[in-house]
Formats: sequence, structure tokens, C-alpha cells
Amino acid sequence: MSSPLQQDPPRDDFDGFVALLRERGPNLPKRLRQVADYALANPDDMALSTAAQVAQQAGVQASTLVRFAQALDYSGFSELQQLFRSRLRQQFPDYRERLVALREEGAAGPNMAQVLLDGFAEASRSSLSRLQSTIRHHDVDKATDLLAAAETIILIGARRMFPVVSYLAYAFGKLGIRAVLVDNIASLGPEQAAIARKGDVVVSVSCAPYTPGTVAIAAAAYQKGIPVIAITDSALSPLAQYCSLCLEVEEADYGAFRSMSATFVLAMTLAVGTAEKVRSDV
Repeated sequence: MSSPLQQDPPRDDFDGFVALLRERGPNLPKRLRQVADYALANPDDMALSTAAQVAQQAGVQASTLVRFAQALDYSGFSELQQLFRSRLRQQFPDYRERLVALREEGAAGPNMAQVLLDGFAEASRSSLSRLQSTIRHHDVDKATDLLAAAETIILIGARRMFPVVSYLAYAFGKLGIRAVLVDNIASLGPEQAAIARKGDVVVSVSCAPYTPGTVAIAAAAYQKGIPVIAITDSALSPLAQYCSLCLEVEEADYGAFRSMSATFVLAMTLAVGTAEKVRSDV
């Protein structure tokens, strides 16, 4: 039971849990930190896997999961797992549920095309306005400095973020900048990214629900001492602990379908800004 001076652990607030973990993580024993790293990188697996499966994937004993939960003031792993399951239920409805939500908002009927177009356009405008008001321009400038000085740029992103890194690979190639796209064909993403060496820079892109493979590849590069630029949606993102520089982009949504406009604008800015710096150094 919590003491009078001790707050109860977050049970429905995943961001609150991550903040608690960030606060206590540095003081946890090595094995518990290992579980913490796995939990942040694999929140869906934490929600859906058994304790035995989580322990195996995290490389610890099942009893370590109980100790980890109790170190954060949960009664045990089962109670902690409910937080991850709640996050999965609440944050990301499946696509059929999203279409139902759109219909409830009036996106069905004879004017469907106009309603959808207006809704998505407004979400894009909101995303771009938010980007302009929140992005730290000196961080973008620092990112282009790192990219311009890189021998090779390694690009990592999956699922809905794969178009972003694909665009960067296209743009860098057209601009004469050496870049390698990690496409993860045949699940060879880790091996593809392993070519990164001293003098290279990794760009890793992932937003909630974070792709575990993207986080793992970024973490491996970061632990090798290779600079990692993360493009993500929150300072609480698991990518934030495995990067040299974090660029935050929060996209608006319409009917739970998130815009991609601000992320692509940032990607275009990085590509062109890097090319300008490379050209000025020639």
C-alpha cells in the first residue's frame, strides 16, 4: 500500500506511467532497467503477451517482471499489464472503428467527398500550424549540420512512417547526398542498418504506436556511438532515449486518421537544408 506521501501509480494514464519510469529508471537495478527499456520499446507486446513471453523477449526471469512492477508501486505484473492494455484499447481504434466514427461525424452521404476533403485539409492545416509554433528551429539547424557532415545517412522507418523515409531517400539521392534506406525486406532491417559506422548519421522516424523494430535499430546504432536524429511525436517516445537529437512533430487527426503533412514538411526541410549546407561547403 502506498504511504500517505506517495502517490498511487498511474493506471489509465500511459504518459504518466512513462514519466514515472523516466524519473525512477536511472535508480533501478540493471535487470529492472532492462525490463524498462523493453517495455518502452514494445508497449503492444507488453499488453498482449504472457508474462513468460515478455520475460523471454526481455531476457529476464519472470520474477523480474514482478519486481519491476512493484518497484513502480504496482501490486504485480498483471496490474501493470492492465495499463498497457488500456492504452491499446483507448488510443488506437482499428480502421473499421475509424470509418464508423467518420460516418457519425457526417462523412457519409451525397456530400461525402467534400466532407472528407475538408476534414483532412483542416487536419493538415492544424498540423502545419502546430509545427510552425512548436518546432525548435535551432534543433532543425543542428540536424542539418549533422546530416551535411555525415558520410552516409541511414534512414529507418516502418509502417505509416515508411513513406517519410522513402521520400528522404529519394530527395537525398536527387540532391547528390549519400543515403541508405533500411527497407527491412526479409526482416533484414537490423543487418541493413548495421552498416552504419563512425562518421555516419541515423535518421529514425516513429510515432505512436511506436514500431518496436524501428526503436530497436535506433537503439543499437545509438549504443555504438553513432548520432541518431529521431523524428517522433513526443518527448516520452521510446525513441527519445536513443537519440542525439529529437525533433517532435504532433499531427492532428480527422476521424482518428492522422495527418502526415507536418512530418513531410519537416522531412523536406531537412533534405533541402542539408543540401544547401553541403553545397556551401564545396
